[in-house]
Parts: sequence; C-alpha cells; structure tokens
Amino acid sequence: MLWETSLLDPDEGIRFRGFSIPELQEKLPSAIPDGEPLPEGLLWLLLTGDVPSKEQAASVTEELKARSALPDYLKKTLASLPKDTHPMTQLSIAILALQPNSQFAAAYSKGINKLNYWEPVMEDSLDIIAKLPAIAALIYTNVYKGGNTIQADSKLDWAANLSHMMGYDDQGAQELMRLYQTIHTDHEGGNVSAHATHLVGSALSDPYFSLSAGMNGLAGPLHGLANQEVLGWLFQVKSELGEDPTADEVKEFANKTLKSGKVVPGYGHAVLRKTDPRYSCQVRHHQALNRV
Repeated sequence: MLWETSLLDPDEGIRFRGFSIPELQEKLPSAIPDGEPLPEGLLWLLLTGDVPSKEQAASVTEELKARSALPDYLKKTLASLPKDTHPMTQLSIAILALQPNSQFAAAYSKGINKLNYWEPVMEDSLDIIAKLPAIAALIYTNVYKGGNTIQADSKLDWAANLSHMMGYDDQGAQELMRLYQTIHTDHEGGNVSAHATHLVGSALSDPYFSLSAGMNGLAGPLHGLANQEVLGWLFQVKSELGEDPTADEVKEFANKTLKSGKVVPGYGHAVLRKTDPRYSCQVRHHQALNRV
C-alpha cells in the first residue's frame, strides 16, 4: 500500500515523511526551549512534506484556534447521553453531530468540479481537527469530572489546551500531551481505522462520515481499545497477585488467561520486530521528568 505521509518499518518503527520520532523531536518546533514537538508542526509536515519554522507551526495553532468553538447543540447532545456511554461511542456521535456543517457535502450538492473536491475536504478536516480537543475534554469531564467543563485557554497550543481542558495544567502534563499527540498523528493507511476512513471516503462521503467510521473501527479491542484492554488485564494481575508478583506468578497468570480461551492483550504493532519507538520516547520523557 502506497502511503506518503508515514511508513511503518519493522525494525525502525514509524517514520513520518521519512523522519523517525527522535528526528522529529529534534527538528520540529516546540512550545518551550528543548521541549517536545508541537503537533501543529507535524501537521504542517504531513500536509506539505516540509519541516516548518516556528512561525509556520504557530500559524497552524492560530488557524485551529479560529475553528475550535463547539456549537451549543453538540454540548447538549453529549450531555444527554447516559453517563456510562463509552467515550468512543460519544466521540463517534460527536463527530457525526457536526456533519451538518460539512463544507464538502454543501459544495457537492451545488455541483463542485471534481478537480476541486480536495478544497472543501481540507476545510472539513481542519474543522474537525480543531474541534477534537474540546470534544475529547468535554467527554472526559462529563464521564469523570461530573460535567465540570473547563474553557479553552487562548494562550495555549492545540495539545496543551486538551491537557488544560481535562484539568491538567502543569508543564509536564502539557509536554506529555504534545508528545503523545505528535507520535499518534498518522500510522500508515492499512490499519483498521485508517482503512475504514478511506473506504467510506471513497464513496464521496464527507470527512465527518468517514472519520466517524474510522473511530468505530478504532473502538475495537484489536485496535485502539487494546490500550484499555491492557490496563484491564494489568488490574486483574494486581487484584489476584498483589503489588509485587514474581515473574513465575505473572507467567502462570498469563498461561491461565490463554488456557481460558482469551488473549493476553497487548499494544504497539504486530509488524514491529523491535520495541515500538512510540513507547520508547514516552519512557525517555518520563525519565527526563524524574531527573528534573
């Protein structure tokens, strides 16, 4: 499969426009001196193929801010859902609820020339990206914080605002969010969520329909939900074996899981033959924080 923006190498891990994660950490603009890269910088790189200047990355930040406001009806829609509705269900609903605002759908209905499809698709995509932090934070606060929403801070960048609206304002949390969002911006085109998004989009369904379909694929336990499955399994280990189990006890517990007809959940990527660099850079970030 040809996929220009990223490539997954079995030995090197993910590369974005040819750059490894350590190279991106070195080359992309950051919010603080020697800090983690801004996701806005990687978005520029993915779209243009060029490493942006600090000013160019800042222009993306401002562009996303201008598009970030959520309509009141969306907030009411999410507030009306049962509190135990899974966050991924809420995310899919939220994206679909914004679909009436699709510029591509409106342009298509007016007979836009197919050579110009990309323009309203780009507008829709930027609108969605801009609103995702507020959507995610709203879902988070509704589910875990009793609906006590926090307004965006106009002085913060895209990822730092997500951290802020979730209630985490220290610099370490904001830097981790910048890193986390940067390293997960793209992951080839063959995974379930990317493939589902492309498949639905191939019918000329607008980006709202397409991305919602991709999020439904991401919600599966063999894809994005694997992170939740891993945590659930580790909590089971802790519950049954205590805080400090031996290697033999964990091995026996894993074998018991397999013999019961279940799988031992994992995260990363089955293609990789070495440690996932997305994991490694987060470990290094944590170690650096502990040294401060």
